[in-house]
Amino acid sequence: MNDAPMPARYDFATAEPRWQQAWDAQECFKVPDVPDGSRPKYYVLEMFPYPSGKIHMGHVRNYTLGDVVARYKRARGHQVLHPMGWDAFGLPAENAARERGVHPAAWTYQNIATMRAELKRMGLSLEWDREFATCDPSYYGHQQKLFLDFLQAGLVERKESWVNWDPVDHTVLANEQVIDGRGWRSGAPVEKKKLSQWFFSITKYAPELLSALETLDRWPERVKLMQANWIGRSEGARVRFALERPVAEIGEVEVFTTRPDTLFGMSFLAVAAEHPLAAAAAEGNPEIAAFIAEVRALGTSEAAIEQAEKRGIDTGLRVRHPFTGETHPVWIANFVLMEYGTGAIFGCPSGDQRDLDFARKYGLPVPPVILPPGEDPSAFAIGRTAYTDDGVLYNSGFLDGLSTEAGKRAAIDALEAKGQGKGIVNWRLRDWGVSRQRYWGCPIPVIHCEACGVVPVPAEQLPVTLPEDVDFSKPGNPLDHHPGWKNVPCPRCGAAARRETDTFDTFVDSSWYFARFTAPKAGTPLVREAANGWLPVDQYIGGIEHAILHLLYSRFFTRALHGMGHIDTPEPFAGLFTQGMVQHASYRTQDGRWLAPDEVEVAADGGATDKATGLAVTVSRNDKMSKSKRNTIDPGAIIDHYGADTARWFILSDNPPDRDMEWTEAGVSGASRFTQRLWRLVSGAADSLPPPGAVPAEGAARSLRRATHRTIQAVTEALESFSFNVAVARIHEFANAIEQAAAEDGAARREALEAVARLISPMMPHLAEELWSMLRPGAGLVATLPWLEAEEALTRADSLTLAVQVLGKLRGTIEVPVGTDEATIFAQAEAEENVQRAIAGRPIRKRIHVPGRIVNFVV
Repeated sequence: MNDAPMPARYDFATAEPRWQQAWDAQECFKVPDVPDGSRPKYYVLEMFPYPSGKIHMGHVRNYTLGDVVARYKRARGHQVLHPMGWDAFGLPAENAARERGVHPAAWTYQNIATMRAELKRMGLSLEWDREFATCDPSYYGHQQKLFLDFLQAGLVERKESWVNWDPVDHTVLANEQVIDGRGWRSGAPVEKKKLSQWFFSITKYAPELLSALETLDRWPERVKLMQANWIGRSEGARVRFALERPVAEIGEVEVFTTRPDTLFGMSFLAVAAEHPLAAAAAEGNPEIAAFIAEVRALGTSEAAIEQAEKRGIDTGLRVRHPFTGETHPVWIANFVLMEYGTGAIFGCPSGDQRDLDFARKYGLPVPPVILPPGEDPSAFAIGRTAYTDDGVLYNSGFLDGLSTEAGKRAAIDALEAKGQGKGIVNWRLRDWGVSRQRYWGCPIPVIHCEACGVVPVPAEQLPVTLPEDVDFSKPGNPLDHHPGWKNVPCPRCGAAARRETDTFDTFVDSSWYFARFTAPKAGTPLVREAANGWLPVDQYIGGIEHAILHLLYSRFFTRALHGMGHIDTPEPFAGLFTQGMVQHASYRTQDGRWLAPDEVEVAADGGATDKATGLAVTVSRNDKMSKSKRNTIDPGAIIDHYGADTARWFILSDNPPDRDMEWTEAGVSGASRFTQRLWRLVSGAADSLPPPGAVPAEGAARSLRRATHRTIQAVTEALESFSFNVAVARIHEFANAIEQAAAEDGAARREALEAVARLISPMMPHLAEELWSMLRPGAGLVATLPWLEAEEALTRADSLTLAVQVLGKLRGTIEVPVGTDEATIFAQAEAEENVQRAIAGRPIRKRIHVPGRIVNFVV
């Protein structure tokens, strides 16, 4: 044993860096680009972070969860790939350039350095040699190569699209950047504008993306449902409505509907403000033109449109009903989106709440056409609520008496027979617009030539890198204001031409990074052997907020790469886990100011006062940590004060990892006390234990040995099922058992303490190494040891507790040794005093024994 005296407390500040250096020195987490086949592969990946400046508690939770999985799977004999990188392009860096006068690259790489140092302090088992940032030309240059592959494969299209346009900043805004109809930064009223944009043809994969969800059996059901709804397969009909009189060479309006059975309930036809018919109606009509301009200020967000008051304007035009020949008014409505369906709808107010609200507002008729079960057709009427369920068709001509489903089919048949419609499958999913009018993004590698059109940048000229000398003082995209970068000769004819100044949506960067991690230094975007060896990612971990777009785009990208022969796997992520948020109480003064936690005095009853004024403050619990509410906790300060392992332990202990958790000072203090308790448990016994390998005696030591092996079994099951909080609880119980166990047999105690050191290693890796080094000095690192296996004989119970019933009512319990024969069990159960009292001398007609559970007497 080591003769040096043990310190009184675990010195995490010294121990944690020491063990991190030891892991690095032995390259514990390094794996080859191509798995060598000596062990099964396991690819663990957390969604990589945006380098915003400092890590937050959400990062701590996300990467702790992933690290537990990586360390556990490594111990279970897997070759584990666990990389890290940075989602480094995007608007915040460009805003920093405008507001602080710092170049986006300098701002980004400084933030990366800060966050890398903070993450390394957490002791994550990451292979840092694979690190890259998506703003590195060595990454985005390969992305440009893949774009040209997509272009050649017919998966890229340039077309016009309606966008949110900020007329002051001269830039396209994402839906979330439009706040109350205004640009989030300039405050200017947003306009809808038609621009030529680059699109990935994701809709070509819509059927595959939907059907393959059924194969993702390790994805949360709610995420699969969200994706299915976003892809949005629907069966219906395209219906052509002839205009009563053609306008501007427009003779008909086409509508997609999922409810052709309700066509007889039509009250009006509505088109989007961007529909050609709306533009035609606005010619010479200032009132309609003004309404269209007002609608365009709403932006393109479905959420904003859904929440807005339903408004419209009558164009004065009318269309003919395909079945009745009657005419109905054509309106322009603010709730009709040009991007969905055909940009036009037929309004059936009795069967759609949105249509009903619109009809009531403008006094349009509401003819009912679906009769609910049990209703009298002569008395049934629509009030304030549309009837959207199935029923029997009535007031519907040749469809009368049919069910909803039969009516759909009959209506489609009739439309096709008349040449006025067709049954089709429609998809809600739209092609993915990837153009962004900003500097800090991956340049789109094409050149525009007056003579040759769009010309791909030749492969030998890649990467197209961003110019460093850009001016952010002018509004709009700095690349448009950089003639030296923008103006180039055409690669095909040599004439004067210009580069594409749009850059890629950052979702493109994150749609294939997981594949690049398999061979991050290769001279090609992907190395087939490496990608096929590691993909798909076995366990992907991240927030539910990315359940739709990021995951869907990654699935599309992977299927496209698969279709082009780059990789063999069609799906990127075999397993997905979405962790909950980290929350903290927020504090607000009576005058509405938010206070940081260190500015507040919290009382034992949960109340709080402002330290500066002594006045009471309002406490709101379970708020998401946010800078605006000042209720964030700095992970660096927590590690300084408590150590990384304590932060990790508390993150894992509070709640199941898929639920939100509240960060509390009491909770992290409790985790710190447990850390010191384990330290004392081992350091106090290390010098008095028998040498390693000593065989525990039977008898008195058996209870401790049983606790050891049952804990091994329980923790293993918990880690396998992502029940990390359960694993923490079992280890707490095990510590109690060790403290309470008799000390007669030192070998059993050594076995228990060594088990503690190894069982906590996925969760508290530094402390695990420290305890192991005391118990087995010079025996190597816990990080390289295999996982403990429980001895089955020690996990089985010696005795069973059986419930005893008389006529199905519980009358008592008995405890019997495992393996007791049935006759003995019946005799012992019958002899119980309460059972005898219940039987009351009556003859027993039947004895029932459910092994391991109950005994029941029928009298």
